[in-house]
Amino acid sequence: MSLSPSARADLLLLFVTLIAGAGWIFSKEALQEMPPLLFIGVRFLLAGLLLLIPAFRGCQALFKHGLIPVLRLGILMTGALLCWIMGLYQGEHLGEGAFITSLGVVIVPLMAWLINRERAPLSTWLSIPVAIVGLALLSLESGISLAAGQLWFLCAALLFSVHFVLVSRMALVVPSLVLTAIQLLVVGLGGILASVVMEPWPDVLSHTAIGWLLASAFIATSLRFAIQTYAQSLAPASHVALIMTLEPVWAALLAAIIYAEVMSPLQLGGCSLIFMAMLASRWRWLKPLFRPFRSPHSVDNN
Repeated sequence: MSLSPSARADLLLLFVTLIAGAGWIFSKEALQEMPPLLFIGVRFLLAGLLLLIPAFRGCQALFKHGLIPVLRLGILMTGALLCWIMGLYQGEHLGEGAFITSLGVVIVPLMAWLINRERAPLSTWLSIPVAIVGLALLSLESGISLAAGQLWFLCAALLFSVHFVLVSRMALVVPSLVLTAIQLLVVGLGGILASVVMEPWPDVLSHTAIGWLLASAFIATSLRFAIQTYAQSLAPASHVALIMTLEPVWAALLAAIIYAEVMSPLQLGGCSLIFMAMLASRWRWLKPLFRPFRSPHSVDNN
């Protein structure tokens, strides 16, 4: 029996969130042997080159609408990902970091209001205090202060939220695959350049480290973006918004299984509040899922 487009999209998006969660594990393992900036640079350079193959013909749109704005977005994305990888490198709890990074979802509408003067919905103003309380609970674990890894993740969340607002506008005039490929290439080159300046390179990498690097580049990045782009074309926004909130949940579960990470009551409470804030911030997309289904007999056929 064939699946409907909506059901197929839901399954694909669920798979995407699992890949994204697994990407945290791939990266954590690769960082055992690779310096963080070099890792993020090589990972995204490889992923960008792979996506550039199907996107090459569409690159003409960049010359029509201007390459500089896309490069600026790539630089912003570079900053966000460098903060993220430093958080992963210095952080002590992978699951906690996943939820802190997901705060970017909560503040996207706020950034849209600050940047574009788009009116923020009531759900945003309700979700932000909940997220702040959740972050405060996480900070109490370090003694009323944020640890270095937590600060890096928080910086990444802020930059990701700004990037999301700006890239949404650019996606209206530039094909999404082209936009993604160019940005990944910029991140790759930026990461490698930063690595050359700031960190020593290892003399040799084991086959295991290379395997984790390739998995991060081709599975957690290229494959993820390709499937996500296709699935989003099949699914309503409400389904996409709900399913994509599962990424930090998968990351936390995988960290618990693989690294035996156990959250303290404060960490669990903080992550739970952040997850609730994520759902609340997307309420306008999720609301249709909670409406009662109308009976087909009640439809007026006049």
